[in-house]
Amino acid sequence: MKRFSNRYILIFSSVMVIIVAIILSLAATLLQPRQARNLELEKKKSILESINVPADFSNADELYAKYVTDSYVLDYRGEKKEGVDAFKVVLRIEQRKPLEQQNLPVFVASNDKGEKLIILPLEGKGLWGPIYGYISFLPDLNTIYGVTFDHKGETPGLGAEINTHWFESQFAGRKIFEGDRFVSVKVLKSNEKPVENHSVDAISGGTITSKGLEAMLYDCIRKYEDFLKKMLNKI
Repeated sequence: MKRFSNRYILIFSSVMVIIVAIILSLAATLLQPRQARNLELEKKKSILESINVPADFSNADELYAKYVTDSYVLDYRGEKKEGVDAFKVVLRIEQRKPLEQQNLPVFVASNDKGEKLIILPLEGKGLWGPIYGYISFLPDLNTIYGVTFDHKGETPGLGAEINTHWFESQFAGRKIFEGDRFVSVKVLKSNEKPVENHSVDAISGGTITSKGLEAMLYDCIRKYEDFLKKMLNKI
């Protein structure tokens, strides 16, 4: 049986590691454009779903161009910022910055009735990782038109239920203002008293995810409060 020296084994192992590293690097480089494209389509699909327009990767571009009519970025005071592409803003990155430095994206859409809808992105924490989505508002900028939620790793059958129709559909018609006061939407367990126009049912067995989603709604929408009130005054 042929025996190899330690030097041979070391050189052979090093060469193999280098070859594998090169292959993986090339694969990552070649796949990067496709991954970026998939992320773009997924984002368009989610924005469309928040206004109740079903989409998939085959028609997301076409439907996005049809329904989404404008987008822009705000500062923390609700003033428009120039030179920033709303679609390219990554909310998770923005949330790591001080509020005064954050870019706050806004998307504008028109539904089949011709109603102008405002869409805001959402990002928060569930039980096991990030939760995120989009929320859209009717022209009164108070009444929720639709939502879409998703997650990275919530428990199947429990917290993962946030992206099911039965849960998301509860939000339509709920309101985020009570008079001039921002109150958002509560996600309540069965033993908690409902709040008229401002609450939905939590996921049974998914309390932490439900409360994380409630916090996400409050924290993210609150940043747009000045903008929403300014827009309301123009109506």
